[in-house]
Amino acid sequence: MIRLHFFLEGQTEETFQRDTLSLHLGNFNISADGKLIAHKKTSSRKYKGGILDWQKKYNDIGRCTKEDDNADSWFTTMFDLYALPNDFPGYGGAQGETDPYSKVKFLENALKNEIKYPRFIPYFQLYEFEALLFSDLQKIERQYPACGREIQNLVKDVADSPNPELINDNPETAPSKRIIKQIPAYDKKSAGPIIANHIGLPVLRAKCRHFNEWLTELEKLGR
Repeated sequence: MIRLHFFLEGQTEETFQRDTLSLHLGNFNISADGKLIAHKKTSSRKYKGGILDWQKKYNDIGRCTKEDDNADSWFTTMFDLYALPNDFPGYGGAQGETDPYSKVKFLENALKNEIKYPRFIPYFQLYEFEALLFSDLQKIERQYPACGREIQNLVKDVADSPNPELINDNPETAPSKRIIKQIPAYDKKSAGPIIANHIGLPVLRAKCRHFNEWLTELEKLGR
């Protein structure tokens, strides 16, 4: 059995990995687990997500790959492309890429070259986890049944952008910002992964090309 370790940006990704991705990958003879890397609890005992200090995360990844350096062990990431720090590997060069898919591939290759580990598959979510929820916004109503009108506002808001992965990374209009604007009670940590699970991997893969390419590559490890 292949062991696959996920390096995760935050608790939203951690829950999605545990409750959705790991169960799916188990069908491909892959045992998956996740780790929030270089995270510390704040004074309120809550984890703060995001890639705020790349050097600490780099050190954490290096330590983890040394701890399980076996031929059947693989590592991957689930990081948001949104709000990357400017000291991230390849950040400067990626700014010259106008196509979002070219930009994310540039950064993933830069990260792979930085880590220098043969069984490492980097992945960035375009532009953040909440983009997945725009694959089927109606499923949000299962968590927020009183927000039918607000959900329809979201649907209209992105009517000219049928590709969820291309909803932009502007601080005011990133996917999560759009949801929170309409549904202030939206809980990123708990509701996001549940809604994604309601949507289901087949729809997420059909609507989100880069996500599907990554999951396909992971499935191949078990074949």
